[in-house]
Amino acid sequence: MSAPEQAQELIAHAARVVVGKKPELRLAVSCLIAGGHLLIEDVPGVGKTTLAQLLARLLGLEYRRVQFTSDMLPADVTGSYVYERERAEFRFHPGPIFAHVVLADEINRATPRAQSALLEAMEEGQVTIENETHPLAAPFFVIATQNPLEQVGTFPLPESQLDRFMMCISLGYPDRQAERQLLNGIDRRQQLKTVGALLDAASVLSLQGATQQVHVSEPLLDYVQDLVAHSRSSAAFVTGLSPRAGIAAVRAAQAWALTDGRQHVTPEDVQEILPAVAAHRLQPAADGERGGVDFVRRHLLGAVAIP
Repeated sequence: MSAPEQAQELIAHAARVVVGKKPELRLAVSCLIAGGHLLIEDVPGVGKTTLAQLLARLLGLEYRRVQFTSDMLPADVTGSYVYERERAEFRFHPGPIFAHVVLADEINRATPRAQSALLEAMEEGQVTIENETHPLAAPFFVIATQNPLEQVGTFPLPESQLDRFMMCISLGYPDRQAERQLLNGIDRRQQLKTVGALLDAASVLSLQGATQQVHVSEPLLDYVQDLVAHSRSSAAFVTGLSPRAGIAAVRAAQAWALTDGRQHVTPEDVQEILPAVAAHRLQPAADGERGGVDFVRRHLLGAVAIP
């Protein structure tokens, strides 16, 4: 089976459990095969955790869940050295971050100190503890969920943390037809138990390698650079997109093209993925103006000419 067919089958199987959310599922799979990390911001109960567990099962990867709380410490995520009396030595006990797929559930309920435990892991695929560096599994995919910031007991993610998530998506409430399927169907947690693996770790790495081979033309790179440059010069934004964001846009567009069965990126691919790549990175400059996907479409995509 070719790489595009694998990606399409992955999306199709996921859509049988998380119903009515195929565009969001395609973005999530694109984020994975682009080698990024995913942030899902939404109210409780719309399927954020189900999506993370579902992807781990379909990919055949080791999965760990970390429930973030206000009293959590960095060592609760990364692990720590523990003195073992029988051996008369300190031994490293790895934390839940040592898995292929890590769900950081309700990440913004933890303090910034605990949130920072993910920074090195997400950027470099390793953690450093007591001056010792420990490599993480490959592939390594973080799915973090957060509740809306206006809810009680949340701590905003700092810009440095947000910038390490390739995409931020929102599942939203299901439409009436999809919700009826949920009401009539079996419990999604029961469905998860019947889901089998479509891939394995080697297949996922191969799929990520195939994504990097999708052709990106020079005019397309010019388009991405124009979008990034406009975000930096426009008065609509407090700060512009970082170089990391520009790279994320190109990688995500390559993945989106692959899920469509193509080996080249078009401007339409960039337009499809850019709101998910840019919205969590861009803050409106005007007081009272709400950011998000529509804000990016209006003030960024709508302001830069398509090549």
